[in-house]
Amino acid sequence: MKQKMVVLSTTRVKKAQDTYKIVNALNRTLKEQDLLFGLALDDKDNDTMVFSIYRT
Repeated sequence: MKQKMVVLSTTRVKKAQDTYKIVNALNRTLKEQDLLFGLALDDKDNDTMVFSIYRT
């Protein structure tokens, strides 16, 4: 069965070296509440990251 993800929130933040550690901690801590956190580089600005929260 395919799992559907719903975007709850998306925001852009200034790129920082350790931001992925926060996302990893959130994913490990809140996975049982059906929440997933994502982090990606902005397609248009390499100094900006896109932080997203999903409900699975």
